[in-house]
Order: sequence, then C-alpha cells, then structure tokens
Amino acid sequence: MPATSSFRAWLAQHPPAAGAAVMATGIVSIGLQSTGYEPLSLAVLAVACLAWLALAVDFVVRLLRDRPRWLREAGTPGALTGVAATTVLGTRFAVLGRQLLAEVLLALAAVLWPWLIVRVVRNSRRPMPGAVFLCCVATEGLAVLGASVAKAGAVAWLAHTALVFFWLGLALYLFALSRFGLRQVVEGRGDQWVAGGALAISAVAGAKLIAASQAGPYLWNTDDGDALRTTTLALFTLDLCWYVVLLLAEVARPRLGYDVRRWATVFPLGMTAAAALSVAASLDAPQLRVPGEALLWVAVAAWLAVAAGAVADARGEIRSTAPR
Repeated sequence: MPATSSFRAWLAQHPPAAGAAVMATGIVSIGLQSTGYEPLSLAVLAVACLAWLALAVDFVVRLLRDRPRWLREAGTPGALTGVAATTVLGTRFAVLGRQLLAEVLLALAAVLWPWLIVRVVRNSRRPMPGAVFLCCVATEGLAVLGASVAKAGAVAWLAHTALVFFWLGLALYLFALSRFGLRQVVEGRGDQWVAGGALAISAVAGAKLIAASQAGPYLWNTDDGDALRTTTLALFTLDLCWYVVLLLAEVARPRLGYDVRRWATVFPLGMTAAAALSVAASLDAPQLRVPGEALLWVAVAAWLAVAAGAVADARGEIRSTAPR
C-alpha cells in the first residue's frame, strides 16, 4: 500500500501535459510499424496503452475527488493531450486492424474534444508556450483517426468529416501561432517543438485523407484532390523548416536535464518521421522514405533518453514521498 500511495502522489504532481508521453510513445509505435519493425512496434504500443490507462484512471480520480482542480486543468492546453493521445492510439489500432477499438477511441476523443477546445481557446493569452499548438494537434488527430477508420470501412461521410477537421485544425494552428511567444524557441523546456509537430500531424492528416480517397468511394473532385496534395506537401515542408529552426535553437542554447515537457519534444520528432513516411506512401514520393526512416531513429533515440529521465525522476519522487 505505501508504494501504491507513493506512486499516486507522484502521478498527482504532474500536469495533464504528461499525456504527451502517450502521444510520443504511440507515434514511435506507428513509425516502427511503418518501417517493418512490427514486434518492436507492438512492444512500444503495450507501453503506450499502459500509460494511457494510468492517465485515464488519474483523470477520473481527479474528476471525482478534486473537481475544482480538474476544471482548472481542463482549461489549459495540456488537457488536450488526452484527446491527442487517444487519437494516436486509435490510429495505431486502426493500422493493426482492430477497427472496433479504433472506432471506440475515435468516439471518446470526439466527445472530449469540443468541451476542452472551447475552454482552452477562451483561456489562451499572449504569450503562450508551445503547448498552445495542442489545439491544432488534437483537432488534426481526429482528422487522422477519422480518415484511417473511413478508409478501412469505406465510409464516405466520415472521410468528409475528417476533411472538415483537417481544415479546422489549420485554422487553429494560425490561432495558436498568434498566441505563441516566439522567445519560447530558445527558452522553452520542450513543448516549443509542438509548433512543428502540429504541422507534421496536419501533413499526416492530409496524407491519410488522400489515401482514403484512393481506397474506395468517391470523395471529392480532381481540383479538391490537387489542393489537398499541394497543401499536404506545403505543410510537410513547413514542418521541416520548424524542425531545423528548433534543432539549431537547441544547439545554440542547450536545455539539458529531464522535464516532463520533453515528451512534447519526442512527439514532434516522431510525427515528422511519420509525416515523411505517410507522404511518401500517399503522394507517390518514395524518395522521402529513407529520410523518414532516419528521422524515426532520431525519435527512437530521443524517446529512450526521455524515458530514462522519466524513470529516474519517478524513482526520486516516489522515494521522497514514501513514508519513513
């Protein structure tokens, strides 16, 4: 019991942004599956599922036991990691062929999204950290998962709904950019990378929508399809630009040491790799596959480093809160 109580105390100290750990782990699993490392991908997926369940339990416990705190945290951008993490896991299950589970996770994310997005947008003030871009990430996550489920089931209305979320996500990106404090590029503790990761997941959403249109039912005309392809390529290019800028900022001003917000660095690294692989497959651009695989291993290395830091941090905090 003391060990369990210590673990709960440690979990309670972390903000909703800890959901970025599930997002990061889930996208690494998707990337590994896309490059043929299925057993390793499934192992990472198991970790993501356990982390998601732990956060879901913590979410419910806070709602029941500390509703004022729960409401305060629901108005922060970090709360949207719950929606984004759920869509990432759902997308992985869709790829795995577990369509019913993917649909359940899509429904859960869709129910949470409207209430949380309104609260977060209302509470956004200038300047905001990189977490503000989670309003785009969560919305595009619904587009990605919706397009994935639509493709598997040849469901035209769901694909059209996913397309609406795709464009809405881009509008929310512009909103977030207007609130983002540019000094975060050199001062942020990890979540500044979401500025690029939001574009990466938008590019993945575009690629998934293109794939859905190629898989079965008629969805949109040639002009609309061409506009979607152009937009997807532009998003991926802008994501790479952010990647370079943020990487140079990390080199110029290193921010070493573990911080829970570093999971929000791993997610964009993995999502950029996933974007390269998705664009390569959907837009017939095989030249992007090798760079995509290289970027994936960068993300895997970052995931291992942050996971090691998280384990060390958890051990230290659990020991400090354990009864003597």
